[in-house]
Amino acid sequence: MQNVIALNDAGRQGILAARATTDEMLLVSIASGDRTAMHTLYARHNVRVYRFILRMVRDTATSEDLVSQVFLDVWRTAGQFEGRSQVSTWLLSIARFKALSALRQRPHEDIDQNDVLEIVDGADTPEQALDRSRTSAILRACVAKLSPAHREIINLVYYHEKSVEEAGRIIGIPQSTVKTRMFYARKQLAELLKSHGVENLAA
Repeated sequence: MQNVIALNDAGRQGILAARATTDEMLLVSIASGDRTAMHTLYARHNVRVYRFILRMVRDTATSEDLVSQVFLDVWRTAGQFEGRSQVSTWLLSIARFKALSALRQRPHEDIDQNDVLEIVDGADTPEQALDRSRTSAILRACVAKLSPAHREIINLVYYHEKSVEEAGRIIGIPQSTVKTRMFYARKQLAELLKSHGVENLAA
């Protein structure tokens, strides 16, 4: 019994240690070939990276493949991370490059293929769930009508909660350009939403 308790305590300590480990610390370990650190980083960020890529390429199979490529790059190049940005920002920079490369191979992509709906809250009534789904569908349809540059800004700032500085680093543009694109993206999105009878979402 004592052995079981000891194992459970060790397991809890391992979980707590993993949570306390920063992304930067994980990259240092990954650079030295630590597979456990790689698994931890993957578990921590793979969903965010997948969603980011999916919003760009709009294909689940391609997105899954690109996520694997992103983390393979991380495994190979962890030692090159210089700490000038958050690790999550660095990951999305790699993901963006992979996604753009994939899109260049699909020049005839229909940019209006966009209906990946939000998962509705199980506590909603059927009427609320239907309204939420409709609003989500309208929002995604309107975002898809933005130019690629404006759509990318909305994706990073609103869906991935990146700061102006972080968005600029991911895309590789000055902060002033990010702010300008964000202003026009929000303005155009508000107009598109209004034309569909939805207001205040892009305010």
